[in-house]
Amino acid sequence: MASRSNETEYTANWGPALFVLVIGGFMAILDTSIVNIAIPKLESVFSVNTQQVQWVVTIYLLTLGAVVPLAGWLGERFGYRRIYMTSLAVFTIGSALSGLSWSLGTLMVFRVLQATGGGLIMPITMAMLYRMVPRYRIGTAMGIWGLTAIVAPAIGPTLGGYLVEYVNWRLIFYINVPIGIIGLFLSLAFVPPFAPTSKIPLDTVGFVLAAGGLFGLLLGLSEGETWGWTSEPIVLILGASSLLLILFVLWELTTEHPLLDLRVFAHGSFAVANIITVIVTMGMFAGIFYVPLFLQTVVGYGALETGLMLMPSALATALTMGLSGRLYDKIGAKPLVIPGLLILAYTTYLLHNLSVNTPVSDVVLWLSLRGLGIGLTMMPAITAGMSRVPTALVGTGSAINNIVQRVAGSFGLAVLTAVLTHQEAVHEVYLSSAYTPISPVAENLLHTLAQYFASLGIPLTEVDPLALTLLHENILQQAFVMAMDDVFVLASWITLTGLIFAIMLKSYHAVQDSAQRPFQSSSSARQQVEM
Repeated sequence: MASRSNETEYTANWGPALFVLVIGGFMAILDTSIVNIAIPKLESVFSVNTQQVQWVVTIYLLTLGAVVPLAGWLGERFGYRRIYMTSLAVFTIGSALSGLSWSLGTLMVFRVLQATGGGLIMPITMAMLYRMVPRYRIGTAMGIWGLTAIVAPAIGPTLGGYLVEYVNWRLIFYINVPIGIIGLFLSLAFVPPFAPTSKIPLDTVGFVLAAGGLFGLLLGLSEGETWGWTSEPIVLILGASSLLLILFVLWELTTEHPLLDLRVFAHGSFAVANIITVIVTMGMFAGIFYVPLFLQTVVGYGALETGLMLMPSALATALTMGLSGRLYDKIGAKPLVIPGLLILAYTTYLLHNLSVNTPVSDVVLWLSLRGLGIGLTMMPAITAGMSRVPTALVGTGSAINNIVQRVAGSFGLAVLTAVLTHQEAVHEVYLSSAYTPISPVAENLLHTLAQYFASLGIPLTEVDPLALTLLHENILQQAFVMAMDDVFVLASWITLTGLIFAIMLKSYHAVQDSAQRPFQSSSSARQQVEM
């Protein structure tokens, strides 16, 4: 087996390079959410239904997951900067072509091209980070880099809503083009070249198994609720993808040149950190997905208004994440992750109080506090997991971490949505039983409706069907809100389970030796500290 270099390429002036990498990562993550808001507009433009246009979003997410396993091998084989710039160029070209789309079919094809570049950007930039930033500053760097994964999804709906409503839907794609071009020139100026470190051949079998397994798994999780979890297509897709992933693990553990060296899980707290990542991602998605759904479908706010309500949460996360990164370099991950999980669990539980009468200020406050918890938890846990991974395996580690986040997001959303649907049906039956013709609740409601329509000069006999329809809609809305409350309670308990693993979390960071030059080799300038 060809040897992989263990040499680091620490860069004294790594701040500008980090800024350039954040640009690429921000654009790639932004496009996972900015298009969602344009779905109604695309339905009208291309004369298609919601199920058809939803594939514009789904195909992007599926392609992202399928290409991630290639990131480590490509970076080591051809050089990380070269692959980053290639990925950014492909993403930018795909964005420009998506904006030029003349049909739904062409838009989907161009979205695949866009996602092919975007899917490689995040794992590639993380791997580059661990190669160019000294380990005693990695917490600070990861805190800044991690802003892309938190702030971009929060800004996406707001920015997309503004562009679609007030400008043109094509700008949600065109906006990436000038930023991508600037990013390419800045990469040449500030990002280290990162020479290739390996000439091992591509593990084609491993890639086919991983790509097929992840594509099928993400497809099954995203469409399970729509197609039915017990429907034949979903059962076959999930069964086949599970088999492919099992074969992938067996193959990677036996082949001479694995695409993803799964032995990385034996290093430090990498496995524990990824479990915490799964738990936090599920808790995070409960707020990111269901709160906007509640605000728009129940309360009646527009997409732009909803996006603005989510902004304080994103800003709180951004501020906390930067601070937690600096604190990680001083005190390690555990003192940050444990209180972060407690805050995230408690504020998620607070969301079960949501109702149509909940003041907007309360919603913004709860979400902002959640943002603090996420900022304290996510990046310190990931950094602790990567802190003892050898430099030669950072490509594999970053790819696995990105895969875990994508699968955790889809899995968490699928589980919580299934619970929501089940509980909604349960609550609907319970509420309907209370609204009998002779029940005081139904009688009072119908009497109120009769008085209202009478004031308009409309006799009750003429509005009986309308009154019953409104009564049924009221039951459905109450059942939906009660089911959503159940989801938030479940998500808070899931988040609390992360404490078990947080206690086992060990972080390792390098402490700079003041007697040595800041950017000497790790053996002479830094000592490893376990916390």
